[in-house]
Amino acid sequence: MIQDNFIKVGMADLNVAHLTGVLKTTGLGSCVGLTLYDSKAHIAGMAHVMLPDSEIAREGKLNIAKYADTAIPEMIAKMQAMGADIKRLEAKMAGGAQMFAFSSSSDTMRIGPRNVESCKHMLKQYAIPIKAEDTGGNYGRTIEFNCETGVLLIRSVLQGIKEL
Repeated sequence: MIQDNFIKVGMADLNVAHLTGVLKTTGLGSCVGLTLYDSKAHIAGMAHVMLPDSEIAREGKLNIAKYADTAIPEMIAKMQAMGADIKRLEAKMAGGAQMFAFSSSSDTMRIGPRNVESCKHMLKQYAIPIKAEDTGGNYGRTIEFNCETGVLLIRSVLQGIKEL
């Protein structure tokens, strides 16, 4: 897909779009790229979630886009401010890989799976259905979400290109 209307979503970042544009984030390893979409209003949001829970935050000023439990409510609020209806929102997500093998089964080393679980938990709290996902594995992804069509394009070296 050749696009000149990309809206960048950096690491530990989120952004929203209305009517046109393609939200794009790169470098999803253990991070989760979560998209929300109101197909009637053509309002989309994307968050590049790095960590599952803001309770582990150590930085001075909290980056709300970095954590699943703070990024999702913020993205919903931004989308609602643009006219999205929370009852129409649907989610798609990709990423959450386990990038490295560890001999320990410690929960702290399961960042990718924990990110996925935390995103799903937050979506359940808001009663937002997950329409599609490409999560897990041990490879990185780049995603693009088209605000006009609602299509999530996932690129990876190992899996090629997928559309959800």
